[in-house]
Amino acid sequence: MTEPVSTSRLIDMMTSARRRTLELVQGLTPDQFIGPKLPTLNPLIWEIGHVGWFYENFILRRLYNQEPMLATGDALYDSIAIAHETRWDLPVLPLSEILAYMQDVEDALIDRLGNKDMADERHSYLYQFTVYHEDMHTEAFTWARQTLRYPTPVFEGGPVDRGVPDTGSLAGDVVIMGGTFRMGAEKDAPFLFDNEKWARPVTVAPFKMARAPVTNGEFADFVADGGYQKEKFWDADGWAWRQEAAAEHPIYWVPDEHGGWGVRRFDQIADLPLDQPVIHVCWHEANAYCRWAGRRLPTEAEWELAATTVPETTDGVLQKRRYPWGDEEPTPDRANLDGFALGCVDVTAHPAGDSAYGCRQMVGNVWEWTEDVFKPFPGFAPDDYKEYSQPLFDSTRVLRGGAWTTRGRMVSALYRNYFGPDRRDVFAGFRTCAATD
Repeated sequence: MTEPVSTSRLIDMMTSARRRTLELVQGLTPDQFIGPKLPTLNPLIWEIGHVGWFYENFILRRLYNQEPMLATGDALYDSIAIAHETRWDLPVLPLSEILAYMQDVEDALIDRLGNKDMADERHSYLYQFTVYHEDMHTEAFTWARQTLRYPTPVFEGGPVDRGVPDTGSLAGDVVIMGGTFRMGAEKDAPFLFDNEKWARPVTVAPFKMARAPVTNGEFADFVADGGYQKEKFWDADGWAWRQEAAAEHPIYWVPDEHGGWGVRRFDQIADLPLDQPVIHVCWHEANAYCRWAGRRLPTEAEWELAATTVPETTDGVLQKRRYPWGDEEPTPDRANLDGFALGCVDVTAHPAGDSAYGCRQMVGNVWEWTEDVFKPFPGFAPDDYKEYSQPLFDSTRVLRGGAWTTRGRMVSALYRNYFGPDRRDVFAGFRTCAATD
């Protein structure tokens, strides 16, 4: 299930996740805590309560059979039982009370760990999963602030020196000769999510992959060439989406007075950074760009092979790593993660994080759309949170790699994210592929 983890690390993870939640709701007005009723957002005042309830439900109540700490918790904060459109109308707790409840839950969780140096396998899994659940929500809080034009958040406690990132573009392809590798997570993985189960042999033909994600400058050429107006670049679903959304360019781009583009970041307008990856584009937009460029999106198998394997085999199977650079956890020189940069960096940054084939930023900066519909791997079975993956199979598309706001402790090159092909609010970009000559 997962490797045992020290109790001190579990406590550090919980307090770090909670600090990020508090930073993301800091300074908001009562009206901003409610926000408009949108299909892709939750009211923040409800969502932070849900995070606290989730810890209590999955650990204190299920693992320890503890009585509920909040009598109305299930009726207010169970995301599976409560329809999305009703969450604005619930009699949720006021902010001071919900924050006190969340602190009480965290104190109880820490107390339950006791004085043991190491948590057992079961505790390690549940504590990590619930922290990662909060991490997922803090990423959602961040895109909610972007969607709603709330002020730029302030994240404390980042690395003292992130270094000076490389700037500029990184054009061109690498040739990946393909082969057979074990796609998915092995049973001895340090931690895994249910949709990563289980690793099995997959054979991939040779292909070319872009060294870097598509940049704003490259995507601007597609916009300037009328890519949004030419039906031939869109499949039927994509063209129907483009017409309904009246999309003419990426959602947060703003025309400037010189015929170029600015971009809105939270509540501020800045010049469009041409060498940063395009972000906040949906799958349909990414697919249309690929058709315009004579390219295509990578399959999920191609993406994982390029991000995790090395061109050396054992018994005919490519050797594999957990991250593009190896098995060591992310560091600030390898990947733009954890939110402290408050945005993307140029696609040339973080060469220390290159894959064995020379692809850069396959973890961090932007989530990357793949061609594939999100489906279970052979042998899939849901874990404790049975609704984590299963309800989204067959209706969403797979993204890989993590974005600038994703927590490095949670993501690896095996992590499978999934959103509907029309979602533009998430921190998604893409890189392209092509056949070998």
